[in-house]
Amino acid sequence: MEDIPKSKHEFCVGQRVHASGDSQRIGTVKYVGPVEGYSGTWVGVDWDNGEGKHDGSINGVRYFQSKSERSGSFVRAQNLSQGISLLEALEKRYRSNSTKDEEDEMYVLSTSNKKVSIQLLGKDKIHDKLSRLEELTSASLSCLGVSSPGIPCQINTTVPNLKELDLTWNLLSEWKDIVTICEQLPNLGTLNLTSNMMSPYKSELPLLKGIRVLVLNNTSVDWEQVELLKQSLTVIEELHLMGNSISRILPMASSRVQGFDSLRLLNLEDNCIAEWDEIMKLSQLRCLEQLYLNKNCLNSVFYPDKSSQYESEIACYKPFQNLCCLLLGDNNIGDLVSVDSLNLIPNLVEIRLSGNPITDSARGGVPRFVLIARLAKIQILNGSEITPRERKESEIRYVRLVISRLHNNPEEVKQHPRFSELKKFHGIEDERPSLGPAGPQTTGSGFLSMTLKCVGASMGEKPPLTKKLPATTTVGKLKNLCESFFKLRSMKLKLFLQEEGSPLPVLLDNDMSSLMDFGIGNESIILVDEEN
Repeated sequence: MEDIPKSKHEFCVGQRVHASGDSQRIGTVKYVGPVEGYSGTWVGVDWDNGEGKHDGSINGVRYFQSKSERSGSFVRAQNLSQGISLLEALEKRYRSNSTKDEEDEMYVLSTSNKKVSIQLLGKDKIHDKLSRLEELTSASLSCLGVSSPGIPCQINTTVPNLKELDLTWNLLSEWKDIVTICEQLPNLGTLNLTSNMMSPYKSELPLLKGIRVLVLNNTSVDWEQVELLKQSLTVIEELHLMGNSISRILPMASSRVQGFDSLRLLNLEDNCIAEWDEIMKLSQLRCLEQLYLNKNCLNSVFYPDKSSQYESEIACYKPFQNLCCLLLGDNNIGDLVSVDSLNLIPNLVEIRLSGNPITDSARGGVPRFVLIARLAKIQILNGSEITPRERKESEIRYVRLVISRLHNNPEEVKQHPRFSELKKFHGIEDERPSLGPAGPQTTGSGFLSMTLKCVGASMGEKPPLTKKLPATTTVGKLKNLCESFFKLRSMKLKLFLQEEGSPLPVLLDNDMSSLMDFGIGNESIILVDEEN
């Protein structure tokens, strides 16, 4: 803390501010007043980025409670900014000329990590076009310290044609200011308020008539606020609510979320939702096509049948009737029953499951081909398109894998709902001679014939080897055998399955899994590489 003369600025608790000269260092005022042992008035700030000096107490005296142990600090008012208006930000971003210092900071890094200055060709022409604010249809005012609209009537006359407005990481916090901005911009359809800490409101807002895309990521908005907000968003098509610590969906008037009659995309990524029952509260949003649930805490997925608590709803409208894209990456889903239930969502064609235990072989997960075989209608899995060829080969490999397991445990067939259907569809018999790499078939003696190829840079040129090995051989055992076959002592290996038609080989990443578990078939090609 430095003793600086008293500032003329006045601040109040709860106000959003940024450090003078650094509009990206944003915080919330938590205290205004004296600090024992120091003269004058101090402002206690809890910084968003967590980079402060303490938790709101100093010399044993607590003045406020910061969100973490070192996110708070005391600052003189002169070192803080209350921000600027929307109109001032437009002038600053689109009409002010870049300084020589700013232009000197424009560079790229060379291969030797040296700064190489760059010059923008046509800069004056671009600047001239952007400076004509009345022609702007899209404006990005991120990180400029916008804290208020400015004179309302001047907004419309300044940017009358604005359709998209990005206000990410500013100081806005009051919904009345957002309403003012929207009312003055009748053509505005997309509004991004990411990382503006919005204060709660208690009653319905005026209509936000034209807003079709609203981004409220990291704004501290909870679902109760969303319920109030939806009355104002009569034509909303996309609603983004990432990073708001939402754990429950709380409909206002019934057990299911109603309204949002035009909503096609709902983004709830990076929240705290743990129960699928909460997600089922969204199942009657009839236009919903895309639901993003990555990075939550979901343990399982289910789709209701007629004997469940959702029977009355199923009779009149199928849950998630129009949902075609469901992103569930980086949750805690670890059971195949959840995977199988996705087949019941009527129009689902895209799913993301990466980052869940079910896709991690080290945590008992299954490989991609098993997921493809079990998901009958999915066309895009984990961001990658499933071609007809990949689906056919995956289903055949899966059927062969199940057949090999049923010999020892016939009851396991109950765990594979699509097995009989796929077995019949592909004309696969229980006992069948080897047909090549289409599936994990074995020779009559239970051995697999495979070709091993060294591809490691330091392995030297070694001719491929063809070996017959038991289908129960583990990946770890095969690595040991490759060390012996190719005389690769003191070298840590990794193995890949090279499949015909696949752009990239598949890493065999679990030493405890057998070749059969990976669906490796007769006459497969295994690439032997070295760890980096």
